[in-house]
Amino acid sequence: QVQLEESGGGLVSAGDSLTLSCTVRGRMFSTMAWFRQAAGSEREFVAATDWLGGPKHYSDSAKDRFIISRDNAQNMLYLEMNDLKLEDTAVYYCAAAKFYNPDFVSVQRRYENWGQGTQVTVST
Repeated sequence: QVQLEESGGGLVSAGDSLTLSCTVRGRMFSTMAWFRQAAGSEREFVAATDWLGGPKHYSDSAKDRFIISRDNAQNMLYLEMNDLKLEDTAVYYCAAAKFYNPDFVSVQRRYENWGQGTQVTVST
């Protein structure tokens, strides 16, 4: 019943900006997050935000470059990516968790719902 669907991926040049969107169907969960998986690598945490609009969480690579935001009324999740690097190339996934715990936002297994992913490719 609950579905997450990412969009906005594409091919960009290093240094460019790109904003990803995630549409939530059915309901909004307490925690929303973005993960990514590069070819040949394991999935890794990127950013997370809670339903109440509390502190946002970022990975070291995303901090100061990416901005996660949430529109509760529209059931939308966004990831604004700035100053993109070659190493940002990956499939980006949005995820949702029922409960919020600021100490475990980067743990994959606590997220019950996942989107299918959208490809972001950064070139020179």
